[in-house]
Order: sequence, then structure tokens, then C-alpha cells
Amino acid sequence: MDKISSVPKHVAIIMDGNGRWAVEKGLKRIEGHRAGVKVVKKIVEASVEVGVKYLTLYAFSTENWKRSTEEVSFLLNLFVDAIQNYIPELKENSIKLNFIGDFSPLPMPLRKTMEYAIKETESGSKLVLTIAINYGGRHEIVEACKKICKSGEDINETNFLKYLYTFNLPDPDLLIRTSGEMRISNFLLFQIAYTELYFTKTLWPDFTKEEFFKILEDFSRRERRFGGV
Repeated sequence: MDKISSVPKHVAIIMDGNGRWAVEKGLKRIEGHRAGVKVVKKIVEASVEVGVKYLTLYAFSTENWKRSTEEVSFLLNLFVDAIQNYIPELKENSIKLNFIGDFSPLPMPLRKTMEYAIKETESGSKLVLTIAINYGGRHEIVEACKKICKSGEDINETNFLKYLYTFNLPDPDLLIRTSGEMRISNFLLFQIAYTELYFTKTLWPDFTKEEFFKILEDFSRRERRFGGV
């Protein structure tokens, strides 16, 4: 791989297309989610390889509860297994695990696994890997409004940022969505005001490190003016 001239500091990804990938292959939708976990590991490795410092992945939205009970249950259990199995590798590669979202509706085994993973990987310095679970951008903004009003602080952008789930993360430089859908789907609505967007038709289980690198190269050629000339 040729050296990318300007690597984004923070990449966010809407990992879409697991279910369709499975259906196209005559499999249950849950098999698509299982395949998607393997891709997460590859993209995390690729991010470390090129020097991305923050990677945020949209794993489960506040709207995903509307899916079948079987699929939701499978996903929540898959998160537990994937996190537990991945912790040793994260520690070995100095990757810090972080989670954002409203955790209160999540089952206790998952919440305890998340807490354990955060503690075990807190010294990671190469990459901050953030998983959005039961995350919704509108919900995040409403909750932040409640908190800042209760705090009595002046309502300005600097203070407001402190009450978002992402208070300890920089805004994304690049947002990627797989599967061909061209919408944001309630993800990081406040944070992506000046984020570069990239949509690919590739379904998430088919997303490769090579395509990821090509997208990063495309990003490096873009001129970011942040409202200036």
C-alpha cells in the first residue's frame, strides 16, 4: 500500500448491509452479523496500520429494537461474545475500547462486559475504538440539552459539547456508510457538521481493507475549508 498523504484522525463508519448480504446468500440475517464482526477486526487493523487515531462504529441504533426479537437477542449476545474474545487482541495492539449510547436498556451481562472491556483496555494508545450501542443522535442531543439546562451553565457550543456522549472524542473527519444507502440514519448528528462523507455500495461483510484504503486516499485529495474560502 502506498503511503496516504493525509490520513483522517477520526473515521466513523455506519456498518450497513449485514442482513442483505445474508439474504442474498440464502442465509439467516444473523449470519450476516456474524460475518460483519470479522470485518470489524480487519478495519481496526487497517486503521492502526495507516495511523487513524479514532475509529467509531455504529453497531446498534435506538431504532434497531424494532427488528425481530430473534435478531435483537442474537445481536446483543454477539456483542458480549465479540467483546470478550477481542479483549486480548486489543490489549496486545494497544487499542482502547470505548462505548457511546444509552446503556440503560441493555441487558446486564452486556453492560458488565462493556465495563470490563473499558477497564482492561484503558491504557491503549494507538487507537481509540468506539462502539455505538443503543445510540441515537437525536436522543443524544435531547439528553445533552436536559443536562446543560440542569447544570446552570451558559448554553454555548463549548459547554454543550461536554454533555454529548462523544465529549472525549474529536469530531469525525470522515464518515463512511456501506451498502449503498445514502443517509445518515441518526448517527452523530451534531458531530458531523463538517465531516467528509463517503457512500459505498459494498455490503459491510464484503468491505475490505483495500477498499478502506482507497476511501482514505479519496479523503486525502479533498479540500476541507470548514466554511471558509
